[in-house]
Amino acid sequence: MANTKSKKTNAKKSSKPASAKVKEVKKTESKTAKVETREEVTTAGNPFKGFFARKCDEKENILTIFKSPRIYGAIIGEVVGTMLLTIILLTLGIYQPLYVMFGLLAITAAVYGLSGANLNPIITAGMMASRRVSAIRGVLYILSQILGAWFGLLITNAFRLAGEGAVELPSMSEIEGGQFWVVTMIEFVGAIMLAFFFARALAYKKSPLTFATIVATGACIALLFAIVVSSNFVGLQNNFALNPAVALMYQILPTSGDTFGTVLGGVALALVTYWVFPVLGGIIGFAISDVAGRLSGECCKACDKKK
Repeated sequence: MANTKSKKTNAKKSSKPASAKVKEVKKTESKTAKVETREEVTTAGNPFKGFFARKCDEKENILTIFKSPRIYGAIIGEVVGTMLLTIILLTLGIYQPLYVMFGLLAITAAVYGLSGANLNPIITAGMMASRRVSAIRGVLYILSQILGAWFGLLITNAFRLAGEGAVELPSMSEIEGGQFWVVTMIEFVGAIMLAFFFARALAYKKSPLTFATIVATGACIALLFAIVVSSNFVGLQNNFALNPAVALMYQILPTSGDTFGTVLGGVALALVTYWVFPVLGGIIGFAISDVAGRLSGECCKACDKKK
């Protein structure tokens, strides 16, 4: 009997903590549910919460970036990729959008694993402004793209000279006063298109082929827009590049003029048209993509997949 009583007493003692634990678990679950509900309401009420949060590596700066060999591979990727793209544009011509599309598709797929295949200061500027890459990495990429475009020009010109220079390399038409805003807006709108497609392609970065296809198709659409508007609507030829690094190789900077002031004025106009506005367009293209992604709940879906 004594044993029976002791067992009952132990059972009562053990049952009390168990019930208390159950209550604590229920309270914790209810609190968690309330917190999640509040977060959902907050997110639904303000989809731009944390929109300006830093996304790139905060530890990456000029003192740390060169400690890892990966940056050197990325720089080589940008140099080689931009060089190949420049060779395509200087040989096939920018007025062959389908050839450019297939060439860019192959180059992007090949280089993506090295550097992300920016291959264009327009894209790199958008990546920097949207905090996808650090400022130092972005600057290194842009310098690499200019260097790669220069290598592409040297190689193409070397073959041209080997053939006794019978064919002239393509060059940009000089911008006249009345054409400035027309050409500038073509570059500006085309840059927005390029950046938007690239930003949307980043959602498929786990599949390099899909990513490259979206980027190359977007470039083809931007080129078609520029060709139709410049040739058919305003009657201009050889007045756009949609890539500031390649535009430099297309001899956009004037080297002669009546006076030194005239030369400087021409250089300023060329830089505004082929560098300043395209870079702004790249930033706007990424911003449009990010805003649309936030409003559509794309970021929330990405977080759910990670969970």
